[in-house]
Amino acid sequence: MESHKGHEDHFFLEGPARREVEFLYVFRVAAQFIKGFRKLHFVGPCVTVFGSARFDENHLYYKKGMEMGASLSQLGFTVMTGGGPGIMEAAPRGAKSVGGKTIGCNIILPEEQASNPYLDVVVTFRHFFVRKVLLLKYSYAFVVMPGGAGTMDELFETVTLIQTGKIKEFPIVVFGTDYWKPLIEMLQVMVEQKTISPTDLDLILFTDSVEEAAAHIESITKQKFGLVRKPVKPSWLFGER
Repeated sequence: MESHKGHEDHFFLEGPARREVEFLYVFRVAAQFIKGFRKLHFVGPCVTVFGSARFDENHLYYKKGMEMGASLSQLGFTVMTGGGPGIMEAAPRGAKSVGGKTIGCNIILPEEQASNPYLDVVVTFRHFFVRKVLLLKYSYAFVVMPGGAGTMDELFETVTLIQTGKIKEFPIVVFGTDYWKPLIEMLQVMVEQKTISPTDLDLILFTDSVEEAAAHIESITKQKFGLVRKPVKPSWLFGER
């Protein structure tokens, strides 16, 4: 596919390359992580909002995304998204409407995805796997708005990390019960077939209420984990400001 020519993820999936090429590739990936760590070290605590890039500002879920972003900001969280359009724009737009802080972890695509204008900090990555690590690393809760394949990927990777104990049982809120009804039914099938445990369903709150979502996130992050916002001082050793 010509549109992917030169795209690094495409190169990564082509199979073995010369060893010196793959050795340099590892350093390029590490450089992306370091860039992300440096830019995001002082932004937290964050809540990441996942969702489709395809909803415009007139769509119900875009409007709900704005409400969600505003509500999370009023709890004292920095709102983090993938930095693009749709829900990724709606949540920080809502956050900025109440004076909140926002972060975007954007991705370079064959068809360029521009950052939305409601972000205080933007970090752009070449690889989805690097971007997902950063979205997870700095977040204490996750909101999953309606979305497509990418949103499903982000939801299930987050659930798997919590399910396997790789990260703590931070709250996951899935918003829009009508949209996600087939997924809810599929999860019930998984429980019946014993491919997941019944308690795994407790990791996710399905809701249509922004207020319920905010209350759930606040109760777990602040009461269960005792989350307190503490400023992190920049270090002169690492050239931080």
